[in-house]
Amino acid sequence: MKQRSFGLKAIVFYKAFTASLLMITAIALLFALKNYQYLQDFSQNYVLEGKARIIDWIVEKILNFNPKTLAFSGIGAGIYAIVTAIEAIGLWYEKQWAHILVLVLVGISISPEIYELIRGISPIKLIVFIINVVVLWYLFRNFPKHK
Repeated sequence: MKQRSFGLKAIVFYKAFTASLLMITAIALLFALKNYQYLQDFSQNYVLEGKARIIDWIVEKILNFNPKTLAFSGIGAGIYAIVTAIEAIGLWYEKQWAHILVLVLVGISISPEIYELIRGISPIKLIVFIINVVVLWYLFRNFPKHK
């Protein structure tokens, strides 16, 4: 079996982790959409009395979304999760199309990430930006040469 470089393993792990988070997000959004009326009733009838502020905060944020926005966001996150999982699998098997796909998608995301950093810097934004720049640099530097 062919030994893969540490950089490639790290990128595959990052992509698989990202795909997992996106799928969890998609499921949560679509579950919230399915139970939207229940969440509205819950927020109006249940008194949390300061015991679970995080639950109150989450329910409030979800109810501020239009149901169509929840559906669009859930479906979008699900599709992006599938694409990211395909990227991870393609990179693991060292397919040239996967390198190109990752280069294109990561390259496209750099500009909006710079814009977000200009609007307001936060540790998570900075970490994601740095990881994406490193992924882009690594894949450019180690682009597979196929016959």
